Amino acid sequence: MTRKFFGTDGIRGLTNSEPMTAETALRVGQAAGAHFLRGDHRHRVVIGKDTRLSGYMMESAMVAGFTSVGMDVVLLGPMPTPAVAMLTRSMRADIGVMISASHNPFADNGIKLFGPDGYKLSDKTEQAIEAKIEKGVKLVAAEKIGRARRIDDARGRYIHHVKSTFPERLRLDGLKIVVDCANGAAYHVAPEALWELGADVIPIGVKPDGLNINAECGSTKPQLLQETVVASGAHIGIALDGDADRLILVDEKGRIIDGDQMMALVGLDLQRRGELRGGSVVATVMSNLGLERRLQQEGIGLIRTAVGDRYVLEAMREKKCNVGGEQSGHIILSDHSTTGDGLVAALQVLAALVDSGKPSSEVLHLFDPVPQLLRNVRFNGGKAPLETDRVQQRIAAAEAELEGRGRLVIRKSGTEPLIRVMAEGDDPKLVERLVDDICEAVQSAA
Repeated sequence: MTRKFFGTDGIRGLTNSEPMTAETALRVGQAAGAHFLRGDHRHRVVIGKDTRLSGYMMESAMVAGFTSVGMDVVLLGPMPTPAVAMLTRSMRADIGVMISASHNPFADNGIKLFGPDGYKLSDKTEQAIEAKIEKGVKLVAAEKIGRARRIDDARGRYIHHVKSTFPERLRLDGLKIVVDCANGAAYHVAPEALWELGADVIPIGVKPDGLNINAECGSTKPQLLQETVVASGAHIGIALDGDADRLILVDEKGRIIDGDQMMALVGLDLQRRGELRGGSVVATVMSNLGLERRLQQEGIGLIRTAVGDRYVLEAMREKKCNVGGEQSGHIILSDHSTTGDGLVAALQVLAALVDSGKPSSEVLHLFDPVPQLLRNVRFNGGKAPLETDRVQQRIAAAEAELEGRGRLVIRKSGTEPLIRVMAEGDDPKLVERLVDDICEAVQSAA
């Protein structure tokens, strides 16, 4: 079934253009609410958002949608995506909603949905909700319309949860940490949690104005963090994205540590303590070959999935693994969270750093990445360039040349009309040539 609204991570788009309009948000609220009206208890939905200006509009529209089908609404205000997942489960809500476009610019927005167990919805459930959006749902009688209320202690509840994942025997005293909150959802909770654990915190990206979320800051733009870490003599830097479900680190020398290095660190640490479940780490097809080789040295497998943290989590649940993530910094630690949580992942890294007593530049670089090159080719949305004979022939030839020496990943973006071409191998010149050849073929077919 072709999906009209949901992509790889909920519904996302340019605000005031379909599907990110107030009208559609209302219909999504009605459809999702109707889908989760089960049993005779008083039904409840938890709604959080990031700091985008459009969050107010989308929040109001979704409140109208949910209450019109008889659901009570609990409003959290600006909160990280993983906080919404956690509070959905702890408050016994029937559904959770995060209004955010993650690392995208302020003009975009999105809707992420969580089930009562705190996990993102399955494809099957999203398809059922889409059908209700298209068909429409029955509204309740006037006396059964839901009520809405805001709660004031959501931040405190989440901070308590985050701190509970940090070993009680450890503190962050003596550590100078720069934390970049991307002017997003974690602008209060991240600096406060680190401070409460004893760190000397230098916060940046903590002055949201509705328009500056992810603007030259955060996990996708870590240059400011790198400069601040080096200039301040900090031990480590932490960069979150707009909804704080992804994380990028910077060592004391200003070098970037991506999700692959973090998965290696956490996976190896849990293996040494006998706490790594499933004997493997789960990552996507985009994770570096160097990660796979490093894990194999310690007898740990690497299970690869399609791109998207939801697919990582599905594989983790199926294979009973407790560590997974993406190179981009979505790190899922299922012992602590039901979704990617940048702050929880950061605390596990900080615990390893404190335990080691070594500089972050030594602790956080566990393998040398294999040369990897990713390029994007934009195409006319109505075409299918990957299906042409010329492109398929180029891909087959490249795979033959890389056999035993690297990997090739070609995929269509789930959110934009882009073909993503990635190759990695021990010979960087070969990698560049093969990527150029395939991109040229895709461009001619686009």
